Amino acid sequence: MTIILSIFLLTMLVITAVAIVRIRNLFAAVMLSGIFSLLLAANFFLLDAADVALTEAAVGAGISTVLFLGALAMTAETEHSSSTNRGIALIVTTTTLLALIYATFDKPAFGDPAAPIHQHVAPWYLETTREAIDIPNVVTAVLGSFRGYDTLGEVFVVFTAGIGVLFMLGARSGGPKRAIPEQTEGLRHYQVPRIVGRMLIPFILLFALYVQFHGEYSPGGGFQAGAIFAAAMILYALLEGEKRALHALPQKLLVFLIAGGALLYGGVGVVTMLLGGNFLDYSVLADDPVKGQQMGLLVIEAGVGITVTGVLLSIYHAFAARDKF
Repeated sequence: MTIILSIFLLTMLVITAVAIVRIRNLFAAVMLSGIFSLLLAANFFLLDAADVALTEAAVGAGISTVLFLGALAMTAETEHSSSTNRGIALIVTTTTLLALIYATFDKPAFGDPAAPIHQHVAPWYLETTREAIDIPNVVTAVLGSFRGYDTLGEVFVVFTAGIGVLFMLGARSGGPKRAIPEQTEGLRHYQVPRIVGRMLIPFILLFALYVQFHGEYSPGGGFQAGAIFAAAMILYALLEGEKRALHALPQKLLVFLIAGGALLYGGVGVVTMLLGGNFLDYSVLADDPVKGQQMGLLVIEAGVGITVTGVLLSIYHAFAARDKF
């Protein structure tokens, strides 16, 4: 049954991807992109990659769709293609597809325990996590502790990307500060979406907190929680308008969140060095090394969630504050 469902999802992914490429209505393309992300999240879930599935659903289907719609508000409704080299594009695409299909012939069978990936460091992670960190979610242990440097780099990538987008969207050539456009007043005059949205927002925020602080025991963590929290606040902005959303979380606070989360993560590494350990070696944070690892993971995941929330909300507000080109 799982194989049949996987084949169905893969088929729908291909159909959706082709439709996105072929369709010229940009709004429809954005909606199809959200559907593509949901199908991909379902496929990840079937592959037992629950953490990745949660991230794809929150970011790909949720936040990205809203940001695409924000960008679409500043452009035309349909695509105007000026390219005449469709033959070359078809050749390149076909060649790449055939090369990828040929490369899959050397891949190990799905679920093969003798696959190289299962013979490298994965067994060591599985054996060491219980003894050194004692948490059920090995993914969190790997990303936050064993590969803490990589995750710190990812946080600063998000930080840098957010700053870059804000510079591009918020750059001013001088002059007075512009007022919030009228089209960002929200859906306050539409009772049904407003009431339903108000009922959903508290549950979304509660789920974000659950994902944030339960990531050591179940799928989740700072990246997913930050995206879910940002989705709740974006929904609030869509329902109540930009002014109320910025009153709840002012832009200055969002800038503080962007930098504060990354600094919190890096600050944990500095503290571990001051206590005589290595950078991001959480074992020195408590008398019991295992408890120290758990404390460190809790703090750095909070830093990740804070930065992701600040970046996503700042980018959304930057889109919403601009007029249509």
